Amino acid sequence: MKRLFAVLIAVMLVFTIAGCSNTETSQGSGESNGEAGSSLAGRYVGYSWQGEVNGVELKDADQYIETLLELDDDGTILDAEMRFFVKMDGYWTMRQSGNAYVDVDFSVDPTPAVPGENYQPGNSMFTIYTADMMSFYAVAVDEDQTVAAVLVDPIARYQFEMKFAQDFDFSTPVGELTIGNGLSVPTVRTSSTGLLKPDDWEALADNNFLNISPWSHVINDRGVLENITEASSVKEFLEALGVEFEADAPQPLAVKYAYYGNGGWDGNYRAIESYLIGKDAKELTSLVDWSNPRYAAAINDNNQFGVDTASGATRTVQNSMDTISGATVRISREATSFQRALVQAGILDESDVIVGRF
Repeated sequence: MKRLFAVLIAVMLVFTIAGCSNTETSQGSGESNGEAGSSLAGRYVGYSWQGEVNGVELKDADQYIETLLELDDDGTILDAEMRFFVKMDGYWTMRQSGNAYVDVDFSVDPTPAVPGENYQPGNSMFTIYTADMMSFYAVAVDEDQTVAAVLVDPIARYQFEMKFAQDFDFSTPVGELTIGNGLSVPTVRTSSTGLLKPDDWEALADNNFLNISPWSHVINDRGVLENITEASSVKEFLEALGVEFEADAPQPLAVKYAYYGNGGWDGNYRAIESYLIGKDAKELTSLVDWSNPRYAAAINDNNQFGVDTASGATRTVQNSMDTISGATVRISREATSFQRALVQAGILDESDVIVGRF
């Protein structure tokens, strides 16, 4: 237990240092003007924050997104950085930091959570502390070759845990790891805002983590599980997560964690940054095409998106298949932060900014 607390304190110190250093960012060195013939060269910053539509000021927010842009004379984006800050237990950390503490108790047999309004977590093999559970997975192999794996489902937002003894038939297809047969167990809800909010597991008994929903494609469209399908063997699935086999037997492995798909928050933000570099900031004035009728209809008179939409109207800007500005996650709040950096550069006016749904 003392060792656990020591590790947690060390992780928290990393979070604290990251938060302190990153919130002291320069407000930009360029001359803010968008007049023809004037230089746009400089470094500019913009923010979006939780609670803005309810009157919360940036200094009082517990979550905010920061976009930093470096422009050349003509407004070409030379460099871009996007950071998502979250205050946890009084300490600032970046959601996309990738820091996590993960421990596995192989003596635990995972049991399902009780979903719905009276939610109760089930028994989990994993102890996980991290600011980023989106697209998270972890795997470990004990000395007796027992395998423990967990994957956070992006649709229902539950930890799906799998425990395989050494004598398990690892040629079993992934499609047979269903909720109903107990080979894939939804143990802990990581967020109450999932697209799918099951009241029980009976309706999903025949499903596995690759077919919970049509949107489950985000798990294996790209990233470490790109070539894994329901027809793939459990061995192939575990190898993709980092497990090594000898003569079809899994070899001991200390706990390993990472992010599937686009790579969690860090992967999505790096994708946005890559998309932006080289673009003309005078032409690309938003990460989102707000002229799209689906989105335009959800913008109110205060330029706020998704706040007081009519019944049935969209409240989310997201394209998990083809991406928007490189990202598979919802992106309206990131678009706000980007536009505010352009305001500081003098390319946009604050009245042009669409305040996304945080």
